[in-house]
Amino acid sequence: MERITSVQNPRIKQWAKLHVRKERESTGCFLLEGMHLVEEACRSDVPLEAILVEEDTVLPEWLNAYQQTHQNMELLWVTRPVLEKVSETKTPQGMLAIAEMRTTLPDALPDDCLLLVLDKLQDPGNVGTLIRTADAAGFDGVVIGEGSADLYNSKTIRSTMGSLFHLPIWRENVVDFIHRMKDEHPGLRVIGTSLKESKAYTDVMYAGSVALVIGNEGSGISDDVLALTDQNVIIPIHGRAESLNAAIAGSVLMYEAIRQRIK
Repeated sequence: MERITSVQNPRIKQWAKLHVRKERESTGCFLLEGMHLVEEACRSDVPLEAILVEEDTVLPEWLNAYQQTHQNMELLWVTRPVLEKVSETKTPQGMLAIAEMRTTLPDALPDDCLLLVLDKLQDPGNVGTLIRTADAAGFDGVVIGEGSADLYNSKTIRSTMGSLFHLPIWRENVVDFIHRMKDEHPGLRVIGTSLKESKAYTDVMYAGSVALVIGNEGSGISDDVLALTDQNVIIPIHGRAESLNAAIAGSVLMYEAIRQRIK
């Protein structure tokens, strides 16, 4: 394995630029930090350009297996200062990877598909948590609408805990997506979160094809998307809190949809 000791190494300086979204989009690459995320990427056969390992770290078996089937991937020993140069965290966990972005549009969706749609959801932690919950609940995919947090933001990635590798996730204009889905799946119902003409979330049926839309943390679902919803729901507040966090609310709704389907 090659060993890199200088923070001035051209590859190290280039990879450190991936902290910036513009650089990620121009190169088609992003950073994965920590052994758990790198392991999830390897087990999901995500294309990796390089894996940087802090010297003296014991290499796990899954890394050896991945390297055998991806021989173009560079496996590099690096010093702590070099790891810190590339990392976005204050205390790097000893391993990070340079991963290739990939489009994960599903080949075909089932007739009773469940999709999560994020409309201008701007907090990376909320976006990542909702992706993780969609994965856990068994949803068929996640649409990240324009104006939402970047999927490849480091906080988004950490919040997914590897779930971004487990289900289709793609960016699309939400209005265009709804129109396209209604053409392809005539029975699709769009369920939004809004006080407008709403019902309690437990009084709504989530059978058939459903797109569940979660809106912006402050302003909710945008008007042009709200005009396309078939039903709006609310989660009753029984205590003194003013509202629920967007990720919590979305998680409650996703599990209600699944609860109804597995009774």
